[in-house]
Amino acid sequence: MKKRNYYLTTISLIFLVIFLYFAHNYMDAYIVRILNLCAIYTILGLSMNLINGFTGLFSLGHAGFMAIGAYVTAILTLSVNSKIQNFFLEPIAAPLANVEWPFFPALLLAGVLSAIAGFLIGAPALRLKGDYLAIATLGFAEIIRVIFTNTQNITNGALGLKGIPAYTNLWWSFGIAAFTVLFMALLINSSYGRALKAIREDEIAAESMGINLFKHKVMSFTIGAFFAGIGGGLMANLLGTIDPAMFKFTLTFNILLIIVLGGMGSITGTVISAFIVTISQEALRFLDQPMDLGLFVIPGISGMRMVVFSVLLMIVVLFYRHGLMGTNEFSWDKFLNAISLKKPLSKGGKYNGNA
Repeated sequence: MKKRNYYLTTISLIFLVIFLYFAHNYMDAYIVRILNLCAIYTILGLSMNLINGFTGLFSLGHAGFMAIGAYVTAILTLSVNSKIQNFFLEPIAAPLANVEWPFFPALLLAGVLSAIAGFLIGAPALRLKGDYLAIATLGFAEIIRVIFTNTQNITNGALGLKGIPAYTNLWWSFGIAAFTVLFMALLINSSYGRALKAIREDEIAAESMGINLFKHKVMSFTIGAFFAGIGGGLMANLLGTIDPAMFKFTLTFNILLIIVLGGMGSITGTVISAFIVTISQEALRFLDQPMDLGLFVIPGISGMRMVVFSVLLMIVVLFYRHGLMGTNEFSWDKFLNAISLKKPLSKGGKYNGNA
């Protein structure tokens, strides 16, 4: 059974690599961009689900960690000439003026600095619970954004950064997304993961069993911040331009929407939801444009796609209160059993297939 699952997983990964090769070389640039965003939002959704879904902490500070990751990778990968062009109001700080790093070390440092920020924020904030924790983390995220807006000689302030090298591609985004899925699966199925779930279910009972609540909460928060910084770095080098306004609290709510739709506490649900939400938001863009129906023309209303998208999500949440997957995960056994149950019956009316 385990050997069969191993083969099926290997075959699936091979097909994924073939698809990525085809998409990278032959697909339209717009579609490739959407696929990259799907993978990046998968990373961001998983990092937030670790904190909110698996540990049961109500945190709303993800946009701040993304901002740290995005700015670190952008500043470190910008060429010297691009820095001169960006920082025309006030020169960039001397230590950063001539620094130009390769993409991977810059991305790794972005994750580490985001993790450090997560630790420094989480150490005092995680003593709070519920709505108080949400307000505190949301406040910290806004503080980070305001700091980036006012540090003209480091982040270029409200003007943002342009000309960021487009290093992010399908191999980087999907490769890191696959690593994130694997890391989260191993973590959740370890003793640490079981401790995090115990904290989510009942903190008092978990503490009575000898689980160090503060240690595990800070660990979860720090790891989530690390992957949020990685996701922010990937996004910066995909979009090519960033500014502090991109990292308002609405960005956190978009990621929260992904994990609520997919299922709080489900890795599989987060992956599925990240693709659904990202593709749906792009597919509904036609609602913002004027539509000629022949007899009459419906004028385009800016933001209408988000209204329709929100209504559709409300309907889904009403009928799937625990998300698309709840706390369940994908397994080959369940998948193959579901397929076998759909096989047609024989002429005698008996089931023709193995359950």
